Amino acid sequence: MFTGIIETLGEVTNLKKEQENLHLTIRSSFTEELKIDQSVAHNGVCLTVVAKEKDTYTVTAIKETLQKTAIGSLQVGEQVNLERGMQLGARLDGHIVQGHVDKTGVCTAIEDAQGSTIFTFTYAFDRDTVTIEKGSITVNGVSLTVVNSKDNAFSVAIIPYTLAHTTFKNFAVGTQVNLEFDVIGKYVARLHGLPQ
Repeated sequence: MFTGIIETLGEVTNLKKEQENLHLTIRSSFTEELKIDQSVAHNGVCLTVVAKEKDTYTVTAIKETLQKTAIGSLQVGEQVNLERGMQLGARLDGHIVQGHVDKTGVCTAIEDAQGSTIFTFTYAFDRDTVTIEKGSITVNGVSLTVVNSKDNAFSVAIIPYTLAHTTFKNFAVGTQVNLEFDVIGKYVARLHGLPQ
């Protein structure tokens, strides 16, 4: 379980393909605190630490993860949003995030809003992936509030702090992102059988 509040940015230092799996080695400021078998969200994708050495650790993405997320498009030297699992009894500053990406989306517009930056994303709509005005969405692991909701698109307003401390600062039109829709919204949509 995560909150969508990014702890730090990591850097991809190595990528190794092994059969259908991809091993990603990440340099982070909290590597020393990690344990083998610990879950860490990488751009919103929950992956398990399988090895660590000095200031880097390694996680493995399986075929299904690579097919359903943008994690396989990462390159050596690229930054990733990192969040460790939330601690029981801690404040929930973002929203309930599982680290299970529903689908990918694409950034289609970036607009300077004189104090914030509006990012618009599109995605393939289905009944389990809906957004609502002022509802929650996770983009590359970042907990955000929807400011403009459509059937297959939404916008979010990013404050300068979030822009500076997450991978949003590297986004351009065409950037592929991981999307996790609000878990409560997904259950409600399923119960009410929204049309596809």
